[in-house]
Amino acid sequence: MATDFRVKEGLSSITEMLVETYTECSRINHLGHEALPSKDAVIDILSELFEVIYPGFGRRQGLHIGNVEYYVGSLVDSLHDKLTLQIARALRHDLCRESPRTDFEALAQKKGVEFLKRLPNIRNLLDADVAAAFRGDPAARSHHEIIFCYPGLEAITVHRIAHELLQLGVPYIPRMMTEVAHSKTGIDIHPGATIGPSFFIDHGTGVVIGETCQIGAGVKLYQGVTLGALSFQKDADGELVRGTKRHPTLEDDVVVYANATILGGNTTVGARAIIGSNVWLTHSVAPDTVVVLEKPALRLKGAAIPESGLIYHI
Repeated sequence: MATDFRVKEGLSSITEMLVETYTECSRINHLGHEALPSKDAVIDILSELFEVIYPGFGRRQGLHIGNVEYYVGSLVDSLHDKLTLQIARALRHDLCRESPRTDFEALAQKKGVEFLKRLPNIRNLLDADVAAAFRGDPAARSHHEIIFCYPGLEAITVHRIAHELLQLGVPYIPRMMTEVAHSKTGIDIHPGATIGPSFFIDHGTGVVIGETCQIGAGVKLYQGVTLGALSFQKDADGELVRGTKRHPTLEDDVVVYANATILGGNTTVGARAIIGSNVWLTHSVAPDTVVVLEKPALRLKGAAIPESGLIYHI
């Protein structure tokens, strides 16, 4: 720590300059309003949801059919209270001006309970996702290894949670959840994307799935795949038009290999199609189509190419 306290005399002027920006740059501060959802609380909620969805794989060991109901019951009770508080904060921030007399706690409680009712169906979907990962990856030793270790499953789990909350009209929190998964796994799935059962992301780093994507059952993606928008419509004032279908549709059993890019809301990849690595696709393809790049020509300097066709650098 510096010992010359005279230097600190200038800190008050720095504070004054900062406070001035709170008026000039008001879009990036939140002053004089109700509390916002807490990032730490949302992370805590996700942690408890993982305990409910994958009991025995996380914080609590030694669970069995005789004690799991008690443990899960305590978690569900805790989740009810935490979800109610955070959803109420999100709703109040989003809707208070247009509906100032709304009982946001009561509304949040209804949404929270409805979400908790959907957890059994979320588990059924994730059970199919784990099975798809085991079928699709010869390196997987067991279903348990997939749950413990695979970032793709973690990202899919968070997406399935966040998607249900978004469907219930909960603002902010779904996107907060998927960004937690994005920061941990490198997989960016918008909570608005609709994803069918038996979904598998192999390796996963760099995968991007846009808000209006529609993905069927049994789809498999590899690392670096982008399912994005081709362009953004603007209105007469030059503002972006929101709420339109901007991202592609992948029908059942499609496979998309590493670093492929598929763009556009009118782009549909038909069932059982295979999209090869590094393909750039902006138009629809029929079912059972294989789309690959032509074999690139390699130019090597300082190398001898033997008759076998193998390349040895010298």
